[in-house]
Amino acid sequence: MSNWTNGKPRVKTDFYILSGGAAQSWIASIKPAFEAKHHVRIHATFGAVGAMKQKLMEGAPCDVLILSRTLINELIQSGHVEVNTDKDIGIVKTGVAVKDGVALPDVSTAENLKQTLLNASSVFFPDPKLATAGIHFMKVMTELGVADVLKNKLHTFPNGNTAMRALADSKEVGGVGCTQETEIKFTPGVQWVGELPAGSQLNTTYTIGLSSKSEQNLLFNELMTQLRLLKPTSH
Repeated sequence: MSNWTNGKPRVKTDFYILSGGAAQSWIASIKPAFEAKHHVRIHATFGAVGAMKQKLMEGAPCDVLILSRTLINELIQSGHVEVNTDKDIGIVKTGVAVKDGVALPDVSTAENLKQTLLNASSVFFPDPKLATAGIHFMKVMTELGVADVLKNKLHTFPNGNTAMRALADSKEVGGVGCTQETEIKFTPGVQWVGELPAGSQLNTTYTIGLSSKSEQNLLFNELMTQLRLLKPTSH
């Protein structure tokens, strides 16, 4: 398709995405080719799924939402996502991270995870009220009986990507992080240790939906097709 119309450069279409941080690496992998092929400019905002819902409610421009299945269902019910546009695009594990170059701790059992957290110099994780992984990890620490003991070591951030960057940049060797696998593997300077142990695991389904205020149905369908071709299930 030509980038010129009547001898003038064709104006790029702005295409807005509000997404959970778990999908950031998926969007990054297809963005250059997608923008070039469809002559669009993608404006993607990533963060805790609850925060992305808040942005939508506050009137942020949005054509596409990529959030947890639970939140997309809520937004369909409230009329903010078009009915029958929702499609599941990936399942993501929640797990543990440490800085690159340090020995991997054992988190294979609840007791080993508990000991790893108690031994940590700091614990980095996303918002315990708005982020899928943050909400879950706070629950796990409470169930392990360490939430109060660790309170002076806990460092929370708006989303998992920010938490992992903080872990990567920290001067402490003994820091530990927890968020979703795609966020850990997308962040330079940290390494994936493993998923949370049996009884504490969380596998989150991420779903795409078209904003009810959007007129970009064709672009939405193209984006959905590209994302589903990735088959982005974390391993």
